[in-house]
Amino acid sequence: MIVLLRIDHRLLHGQVAFSWTKSISTDCILIASDTVVQDELRMTALRVSKPNGVKLVMKNIEDSLKALNSGVTDKYKLMILCENIEDASKLAFGYDKITSINLGGIKNESGKRQISKAISVNDAEVELLKKLNEKGIELEVRMVPDDAKQNVMNLI
Repeated sequence: MIVLLRIDHRLLHGQVAFSWTKSISTDCILIASDTVVQDELRMTALRVSKPNGVKLVMKNIEDSLKALNSGVTDKYKLMILCENIEDASKLAFGYDKITSINLGGIKNESGKRQISKAISVNDAEVELLKKLNEKGIELEVRMVPDDAKQNVMNLI
């Protein structure tokens, strides 16, 4: 069962490793990213960041979808981490049981506009968010579990 799908360009860091895993009682983290699985150094760093007692799996988007759709992940209280809106939307459109996406951190880059303290989006990302919203997926901004949820659609 998916307990959280979070978009955060930093992936697994202090807020996620401690605040989120404890708050949602996750026992497995899936990092779904085509770029991470091609970078052994990043994968090693992420393994070191893993909280004790929590399984960590890193797969590309296609393999993540295969695992989700096969049911092999159903036995876990699963937190999925994606680096960007595009990857999260591929999962959401490829797996119908995703009902909510948390935006926790998307860095500000050229061509992006800031919509909250830690979230910046470009026009293509706004279009993806609108499509996800039309699909009925809750889109919320929250850096840590104790923060109040902010509806992404109100921010864009």
